[in-house]
Amino acid sequence: MRFPGKFAGSIAVAALVAGTAWAQDAAAPARPASSTQQGGPARASVAETFGQTLSEPVVQPMAPLVQNWTVGQAAQLVAVIEGIGAEGLDPKDYDLEPLKVALAAGASKELNELASQSFVWLVEDLRDGRTPMDAREQWFVVDPDRDLYRTGDVMAEALKTGDIAGALMKLNPTHPDYAKLKAELAATSDGQTARRKLIRANMDRWRWLQRDLGSQYLITNVPEFQLRLTVKNKIISTYRTIVGKPGRTATPQLAEVVEGVVFNPTWTVPQSIVKGEGLGARVIGNPTWAKRNGYVGTKSANGTITVVQQPGPGNSLGLMKLEMPNPHAIFFHDTPSRHLFGNEFRALSHGCVRTERALELAMTMAILGKGGTKEEVVAISKSGKYTKVMLEKQWPAYITYFTMASDINGQMSTFADIYGRDKPVLASLDKPRVRNRTNVVDDEVIVIEDDLRDS
Repeated sequence: MRFPGKFAGSIAVAALVAGTAWAQDAAAPARPASSTQQGGPARASVAETFGQTLSEPVVQPMAPLVQNWTVGQAAQLVAVIEGIGAEGLDPKDYDLEPLKVALAAGASKELNELASQSFVWLVEDLRDGRTPMDAREQWFVVDPDRDLYRTGDVMAEALKTGDIAGALMKLNPTHPDYAKLKAELAATSDGQTARRKLIRANMDRWRWLQRDLGSQYLITNVPEFQLRLTVKNKIISTYRTIVGKPGRTATPQLAEVVEGVVFNPTWTVPQSIVKGEGLGARVIGNPTWAKRNGYVGTKSANGTITVVQQPGPGNSLGLMKLEMPNPHAIFFHDTPSRHLFGNEFRALSHGCVRTERALELAMTMAILGKGGTKEEVVAISKSGKYTKVMLEKQWPAYITYFTMASDINGQMSTFADIYGRDKPVLASLDKPRVRNRTNVVDDEVIVIEDDLRDS
């Protein structure tokens, strides 16, 4: 059963593979004698994966940042600024009073400059987010919208069409949660200051991401401990997750691409465990114990020991991992310690995202990504052999951090700020808007050396 580029059967596929996945969880194959590689297409570029959601090469010069405004157009801009609180932004950030004074004096060079300046600031905040980079802790997402919706071009279009508000509102995130948060803000009284600030902060977090997340993607909200497989902003399946412990092993915020699915993975044990905890010496010195636990140790001529845990029911990566290359070494994977998904608080890992019903997820993605037919994918999963299935249709994957969002039942909920990332964002809302902000991420990249062993 091969799937075309459309996803009409997405729900059926998820249901179809679930039974097989659960059976595989219950009776995983024994350690294999060799590894195999599933053939696949050449690795697609990021631009091919995201399609039109990433910027194309610039072929036209950007329109200037100061343009000519009529009195009527400037009056529309004043109305937009006066109502911008509905988007979680503050009218005081956009020099409203000087703009009104210039507007009252009629068309002039000063009006052009002030209206253009206020419009530029609105574009920057609606498109990129108001929160400066130094308040976005462990945020490593590159937002392509700055290139897709260039400020001068947005202004030129607004002035050409005469629809100032429409041009600006086109910058809003398309994900349904942004609209839900906006409605929640409208329904929250001015007296509920803390709640209004929390809503505004989480509306802004959506603006940090690209406006359109794509037609199919994975998205996990770390504080919710949930992962969603999403097609056209509709949730197909949800999975409980285990995420990084607070501190240096906290899971960062990323936007990456899942290029393939690894069934029956191996785990190369970090040297901090091999050497630091003496695992290497134990594996070399006690072959019976090593075999029972699936470890294969190799000692080099200089004495360095490498330990690889082979595929099998006790493998620390479980029965699958998603191939998602990134400098943080973060990825989604299974775990043999599935009892931990029953915990309410699941910030327990060294940074990677462990996923409930992981084999079901892997099989669904492999089939929908046309890495193979249902029969082929089931056979691979049951083989017990290391097999990497490359995806023809790759999946964007977003690791996010929202403390107010729709839960998996579609209800607006708040989630514990497990990493303390709200504080700097909320504080930035009380400060004047930062002008001439950088979009360069300067936070420390923490490479995860994951200890996957759980009791």
